[in-house]
Order: sequence, then structure tokens, then C-alpha cells
Amino acid sequence: MHTPPTVAVAILSWNGRKFLEQFLPSVVATTYPHATHYVIDNASTDDTAVWLAQHYPQIKLVQLPENYGFAGGYNEGMKQIQADYYVLLNQDVEVTPGWLEPMVALMEQHPEAGACQPKLRAYHAKDYFEYAGAAGGFIDWLGFAFCRGRLFDTVEKDEGQYDTVMPIFWASGAALFMRAELYEKLGGLDADFFAHMEEIDLCWRMKNAGYGLLYTPHSVVYHVGGGSLPQGNPRKTFLNFRNNLWMLFKNLPEQKFKRTMALRLILDAIAAIKSLVAGNLADFNAIGKAHWAFFSSLSTLREKRKTILLQRKGTTPNTQGIYTKSIVWQYFIIGKKYFGKLQW
Repeated sequence: MHTPPTVAVAILSWNGRKFLEQFLPSVVATTYPHATHYVIDNASTDDTAVWLAQHYPQIKLVQLPENYGFAGGYNEGMKQIQADYYVLLNQDVEVTPGWLEPMVALMEQHPEAGACQPKLRAYHAKDYFEYAGAAGGFIDWLGFAFCRGRLFDTVEKDEGQYDTVMPIFWASGAALFMRAELYEKLGGLDADFFAHMEEIDLCWRMKNAGYGLLYTPHSVVYHVGGGSLPQGNPRKTFLNFRNNLWMLFKNLPEQKFKRTMALRLILDAIAAIKSLVAGNLADFNAIGKAHWAFFSSLSTLREKRKTILLQRKGTTPNTQGIYTKSIVWQYFIIGKKYFGKLQW
């Protein structure tokens, strides 16, 4: 008789009592009987730990001695957690009671898949997709990430247009469901990223190791988003530009490496000049610092790239979800604002 798989739902929290107070009721209402809930506390300075012990004694608390960031925090916390599947769940996500069952079933039916994600809708506009994950993540050949249901700042209303299970390139870190064994095999998230794009990097490493990624519309969650760093924050600009370059350097195939990296550096320089002309000195400086950080870390990146090449030795990388055209060109020049209008 098949033993039902165990699921560890892990919420990383940093001074997040207000989010936990708001969203834990939905999490503990989860109907999947083989799930265990954890809060990984990233050295909070509020009363999160005391409050949890008083109000949610059934939730297991993993306390970290310092703030390791999003990526490092999960890596440190998951060392103390065991299950067949992990779910990395943001502290600002409201889940629906039956959200786990469709993802468990999907992953059990597809042993070739490394991870999947539910449908992400916006908590403050529940009929609309959510910016950071929507109906699954994709990437163009230049490394620009986008979602089915969200291209740049155009977020679509959910009218059932993406209600099919579909292979994707990356699954959102807001509710990332994955095989625990694979997470450990690949070394988890890259802690150097600190925050932003670390889940895309992990998903790309899964793809390079030959695994697929999937989206299911049969599981729905609602994400507040922007809980750590809001849009327009120079720190967010720095992390997005630096981490995108890091991700490309680590994961690009050999035959596309030099050309793609060169073009991305040029496009980033254009973005910096555009910020300067617009009078946005903070973003101009952030992009400059991101490039400095990128070039300063080349020796470390070369070692990481070697490791990834070794991990994918003997396997054929899974390239589903890579858009062979430029999403920037399609959106800003041709005017295609919706995923369904893109030509593949």
C-alpha cells in the first residue's frame, strides 16, 4: 500500500508577527492530513516566538541565531526539517483549505518534475493575478523573467484563461512546492543572493539537472507581496540587477554564454542611463553598484558554474519555458501586454 507523502510547510519570518497573526489561521486550516507546519524565525526582534508559543503551539518553531536573509534563512531552517516535500511559503500568503492536495497529486503523477506552484492571486485584488508568481514563471533568452498573467507592470484579471496545468520555467518563491530530496541535492537556495530571484536560480538549476517544473490552477493562494522591500526601493533595484547577472552567469548554456552576458550588460547600462536622464539618481547608483558587485564576485561565480555543470553531467537540461524572443521588445516596442498574445 502506497504511503501518503509528508509535506513540510515552512514559513520564513522576520519581525512578521502582524503577517502571521493575519495569515496563520488559513495555514492551520489546511486539510491535507500529512502536513506539518513550521515557522523559521530569522532572528526577529519582535515578540514572534512568544506569540507563536501562546497562540499556535501546534506549529513547530525553528529559531535562527541571526538574520540570514530569505535564501540563507530557508537553507539554515530546512536543515532542521524533514519531509518528502517542502513548501516554502511567504509569511504574507493566505492559502485555501485544499491547496496542498492538488500539488501533492501533481508531483506524484509527474516524477520527472522537481517543483510546482499554485495559482497566485493578489490578496488586495483577489480577482487579479499576483505580480510575483501569477500562473507560473517564464524567462526570455536574455534572462528577463515574466509570468503567465503578468508581463512587467501589466497584471491580468483571472478569468479562467490560465486554468490548465502547464510546464513552466520557474515557480514563485511565495509558495514553492518541491521535492525535499532535490532541494538538498542541489544545495538549496543560493544564500549569496540574500533576497530576490533566488527561487528562479534554484528552478534553473533544477532545469539544468533535467527536471521539469509545473503550474497547477487547481490550488489557489493569495499573496500580499512587497512585504520585505517595496517596488521602487533602491535596495530592491540593486538586488534584482545583481542577482539577475549572477543567475545568468551560473546557469547559461556554454553556446549562449558570451553573447547573452554581453548583451545583458549593455541593456543594463542603457537602463542605468535611462534612470539618470529621468532624474532617478538612486536607481542609477543601484545599477552601478550591482555591476560592481557582479564583477567583484567573478571568481566565486566561476566555481558555482563548475558545480552546476557537474550536477547536470549526463543529463539533458530541460528548456521548457524559455521564450526565444525578447520579452522587452515584445512588450515595449510591439505592444504585446498579455501572455496570451505572445508568439512562441
